[in-house]
Amino acid sequence: MAIYRRGRVWYVDYYARGERVQESTGATNRREAEKFYALRRSEVERGVYAKPVIISLAEFGGRYLDYARTHKRSWKRDEQMLGQLQSFFGNANLGDISPLRIEDYQQKRVREVCPSTVNRELALLKHMFNVAERWSLHRGSNPVRLVKFLREDNLKFQTLSEEEERALLDECPSYLQDMIVFAVNTGLRSGEIFNLKWEDVDFERKRLKVIVRKTRRPLELPLNERAAGVLQAWHGMKRGPFVFFNQVTGDHFKDVKLGLKNACKRAGLKGITWHTFRHTFASRLTRSGVDIVTVKELLGHSTIVVTMRYAHSNDETKRRAVGRLSTSDKPVTVVPEAQNAVPLYQ
Repeated sequence: MAIYRRGRVWYVDYYARGERVQESTGATNRREAEKFYALRRSEVERGVYAKPVIISLAEFGGRYLDYARTHKRSWKRDEQMLGQLQSFFGNANLGDISPLRIEDYQQKRVREVCPSTVNRELALLKHMFNVAERWSLHRGSNPVRLVKFLREDNLKFQTLSEEEERALLDECPSYLQDMIVFAVNTGLRSGEIFNLKWEDVDFERKRLKVIVRKTRRPLELPLNERAAGVLQAWHGMKRGPFVFFNQVTGDHFKDVKLGLKNACKRAGLKGITWHTFRHTFASRLTRSGVDIVTVKELLGHSTIVVTMRYAHSNDETKRRAVGRLSTSDKPVTVVPEAQNAVPLYQ
């Protein structure tokens, strides 16, 4: 038996049941590789060794998605992220995906999307390796555990000014105009808007009663005049259970990324996604003086920690708050201390 290194990853070469086996340890540290080697040697000597299963990421990905559809609400997102992973790793077997290759993916991907997106994709890959180990389809250490995730700056987010909003709306078709206005004035996520049904709308009380898909929590959201006006207009065109629908096909919207992308291009705006409208909703609330707890409830956040990212955007409100401490326009006169003053207390 032997331990050797190929690139940054350590491999083991040994015989089991008369067959030669060359296997990646998935480790870049020799000590970890030696532990792996000791485990394999123990398995061979005790007669409990099982030959590693060779399975590609693509094949395992299909099995994993079947599992995710049953156990995860976010399986659609997993499917999208898995597509990105497979486009990079191709037909690579799970055992051939090393920490070095994962870091190569990380560096390539971060040039295309934000660090948080890359981290979510690597978190999925890490979870998939854990599942593969549980199903005895992967042996050895999880290579993603040896990769340092990217630092995320969650305080940075993009919002729309009133001028940018008008410029964008001017370049949108009518259906997209209404959906953007509704998003900016409700803060709902794209999926919550696409799946909004008329049974969720209370016109009499001007409220929405929806289930937040991300947390499965009920949310009652008051409607302002602009949001209510959008619903009234679409109610006049009502064709089915969904509020917003494709007027050509009659089916509800599932994605408007292309329409939004083209409108942003015509308006000269960059970096705008549907979540920008949610950020805009929250930031405008804090700038207008709404307390952070109320913003949390309107956004449907499960914890206020997530909402605190918007607390920095209400600088003008903070100035007004500290300004209230000034109760008099008269300046305070400071009397200089007399040189021979006798202290009141000894």
